[in-house]
Amino acid sequence: METRCVPFEGLKNPSRPRVKVILATTFVILCWAYSPIGIRIGLQAYEPGQLALMRFLIASVFMAVVAMAKGISWPRLGDLPLLAVLGFFAVSLHHIALNYGQRGVSAGAASVLAQSTPLFSTLLAHFVFKERVGAWQWGCVLCGLLGAAVVVTGDRGWGDMDARGLLILLAALSWSVYFALQKHHTHRYEGLTLVCYTVWSGTLLLFIFAPGMLSAARQAPASVNLAVLVLGIFPSALAYLAWAYVLAHSDVSRASMALYLIPPTAMLMACLVLAERPAAMVSVGAVIVLASVLALNFGPVSVAKAS
Repeated sequence: METRCVPFEGLKNPSRPRVKVILATTFVILCWAYSPIGIRIGLQAYEPGQLALMRFLIASVFMAVVAMAKGISWPRLGDLPLLAVLGFFAVSLHHIALNYGQRGVSAGAASVLAQSTPLFSTLLAHFVFKERVGAWQWGCVLCGLLGAAVVVTGDRGWGDMDARGLLILLAALSWSVYFALQKHHTHRYEGLTLVCYTVWSGTLLLFIFAPGMLSAARQAPASVNLAVLVLGIFPSALAYLAWAYVLAHSDVSRASMALYLIPPTAMLMACLVLAERPAAMVSVGAVIVLASVLALNFGPVSVAKAS
């Protein structure tokens, strides 16, 4: 990552940029922790596909305002298929899977399962990009998947286990595919430009769920529509801009560690807003998943291109 020079004013008060990074990181954690709570509320009045489209229509309009204010470059004609694929995995598939999955999984459990993305990124690195993955990484992946299984089975108990929890894992897989494609193919675009085109292309693909959406919006209680509005502006737009600021002004590894605070924050929010009480096994599974992902990211590095 490019190192940025500290402006002269920052030399007088070096703690000021650090405070801004901490505030931005806290904002990101709160936004993304709210996401499963907002989805749970939105599903009270919208079908999963309608909710995804409504959420990203709001995000698309907001990002259009930001793009006009900041200025972004036009996409290359040859990159349009790639941008559509990025939108499919980052927005369309990811959020459709999340929304359908949360019909059968609590908000707290969904927030834990969504953090399993690095596990699937490791599998993609080995099976798709032919990178060599060491024993440490394989152990972390297996432990993390075991933790995910504990979360899915423990959320409602063995007797009431809902297979829709697996859709949250599909959402995590979809996000890891997006991240891999972004890493390997989109270095020609700066962050804001890429986020805008990803959001817009993914939103266009969601228009297959447009029938009935406006009717659902008119019939939805004001509290539900407010929750969806917050969902569209904060987790889907502002949080990405704040996260880009964090990554530009801090070490990526240290910044990423803060994201492990999202599941416990989401569980607390779900307890306060939705009166959800996480099952004991969900808490156990959460510890296993988060510890495995943490160990995967900060353990011995032994991933290299296979010969």
